Amino acid sequence: MPTLVFIDPQGSEHAVEAPVGRSLMQVAIDNGVPGILGDCGGVCSCATCHGYIDPSFSDRLPPRTETEQFMLEGVPDLRENSRLCCQIRMQPELAGLRVQLPDEQV
Repeated sequence: MPTLVFIDPQGSEHAVEAPVGRSLMQVAIDNGVPGILGDCGGVCSCATCHGYIDPSFSDRLPPRTETEQFMLEGVPDLRENSRLCCQIRMQPELAGLRVQLPDEQV
């Protein structure tokens, strides 16, 4: 099973196994990663699973949908590598992915 690393705002790393096909948000919640709230349950309507995706993986991700882009416009520190973790499904090519979590979700 592929692994990925979530980095909380304090810099602690949380390496977790991620079943292929599961959203990064659900993987974080399943593993008790602090900083991923997922208040909407993963339907792209709250942005409480915002994360900064390692830029070296950007070409392996699907583009942001219009809805994701709209939701991200409301986050306090939007960056080029900002994504909603509910919109990214784990795939083998994402093994080793690192996701930095923003301060506002602590």
